[in-house]
Amino acid sequence: MIKLARFLKPYMPSAIAAPLLMFLDALMDTYLPRLTADIVDVGIANRDLDYVLRMGALMVLMAFAGVVGSAGCAVFSAMAAQCFGRDVRSALFRKVQGFSFANLDKFDGASLITRMTNDITQIQQTVMMMLRMMVRAPLIIIASIVTAYSLNRDLAFVFWIAVPLVAVIMIIVMKIGFPLFIATQDKLDRLNLIVRENLAGIRVVKAFVRESQEKEKFGAANENLKKISVRSLTAVMALFPASMTIMNLAVVAVLWFGGMRVSAGSVSTGVIMAYISYMAQILLSLAMLSLVIAGISRGNASAGRISEVLEAADDITNPITPCAAITGSGEVEFRNVVFRYPESTGDPVLANLSFSVKKGETVGILGQTGAGKTTLAGLIPRLYDAASGAVLVNGRDVREYDLEDLRKRIGVVLQQSVLFTGTIKENIKWGNPRATDDEAEAAARTAQAHDFIIRQENGYDAELGQAGVNLSGGQKQRVAIARALLKKPEILIFDDSTSSLDTMTEARLQKAMRKDLRECTKFIIAQRISAVMEADKIIMLESGEITAMGSHRQLMETSAAYREIYFSQGKDEALAHE
Repeated sequence: MIKLARFLKPYMPSAIAAPLLMFLDALMDTYLPRLTADIVDVGIANRDLDYVLRMGALMVLMAFAGVVGSAGCAVFSAMAAQCFGRDVRSALFRKVQGFSFANLDKFDGASLITRMTNDITQIQQTVMMMLRMMVRAPLIIIASIVTAYSLNRDLAFVFWIAVPLVAVIMIIVMKIGFPLFIATQDKLDRLNLIVRENLAGIRVVKAFVRESQEKEKFGAANENLKKISVRSLTAVMALFPASMTIMNLAVVAVLWFGGMRVSAGSVSTGVIMAYISYMAQILLSLAMLSLVIAGISRGNASAGRISEVLEAADDITNPITPCAAITGSGEVEFRNVVFRYPESTGDPVLANLSFSVKKGETVGILGQTGAGKTTLAGLIPRLYDAASGAVLVNGRDVREYDLEDLRKRIGVVLQQSVLFTGTIKENIKWGNPRATDDEAEAAARTAQAHDFIIRQENGYDAELGQAGVNLSGGQKQRVAIARALLKKPEILIFDDSTSSLDTMTEARLQKAMRKDLRECTKFIIAQRISAVMEADKIIMLESGEITAMGSHRQLMETSAAYREIYFSQGKDEALAHE
């Protein structure tokens, strides 16, 4: 929690006002039993009604002041905690938005969701409890002991024995509970991962009739979460009956020893009543403290998980002094590029890649799954950074550019066509929010999406479900392509993004791009040779190395692997593009 304290600094006035007001409430509550003792020992004992009424009125005023303090504390603590939670959540979201792909590979998506929701809720509640009960409970305990001691020193020994025993139990419980709460959040991550996977892949689950198996998997994760939650809460909640037992024994001791002193005439009845009231306040405060300790234990576990993300080193950062705005037309060069994933000890994913691409050229990239095609393309917009060597855009190393400036000039269509809730037009304009409707329509026409869009009930204003669920795979790919085209990028990367298109639609798309995107440098990653055979240059990748490079005609003459792919996929499919 200490690492996140900086987020509370802007709200220090509220964070200070809350405990001060709670101090007023605690002070009033602590002094009331003493007034009760005076009423009994002075007013009632002397049959002084005027004294009883005066003290009664004073008690009413003090009780009202306590209510004001408690209500004020509740308001200010809630304000501070809610603003604190909002700022932590915003900082965490901004941090995740700035992550490179390598960072995202380290933190699972389900875990990030848990940290951004459940974990932040936990620390938010912890802050609120610390500003209220964490202040009130110790104040009540200390003030009750001090006031009781001032009333009668002989009976105070009961507090000196009971309170330290409870403190020792609290320390033991915290040491046991903290690791259990960390384990609880990890189990919650696992449960969220299963839920997310099943909601995203519910059609696959039903198609393969895997409902019963997925229910079993969810049930196992749910049961594991229940078990660890019960263990952690049992460990912490054991504090409550243990502390209550000790303090109830303390009440019995006060009654026993106090009763003997009342009989002997050394202690008044009012003092014993005050002692009992103070013991009751301490019991209630210890119950609050038990809840606070449970909350702090869980909050600390959540704070550690949040800090882990906030303190994660960014693998990709802007240079301290970025070079001037990019000038050029989309030339790309790879110079002896080597790439391996962080913490990987095996062979590099890409090894000593060197090639250059001129303005307006189209480059096809072929290779088996795992050959490094996607990784190669991801180095151009700095989604990853090369381990050694350099990737140059317009003659400058991409690491010298401002990230935003670099990526604005590069359009990327990923393997998975991710669309967002909203209209088709809004999804296309993601590529350029300032684009006109005519420009969005032109991009859709080039992407071969216009015809199916206008057949929708509301055309370009048709609402998409979550992740574009009401579109087919090919339709989603075409909307995603239109989104990238609307950026009017200097460099355009297609990462196997036409795999769901039929060969005729793909042929029309490529023809339209050759016409409308003559000045744009294009990288096309594909499994089908028909998608790249018109490219100016085709790169064959195998195990991260370039095994062949040239035009379709050149590779047909020089590369046996290329010829094998060409004939295995069939000439008819290829001819559809000619």
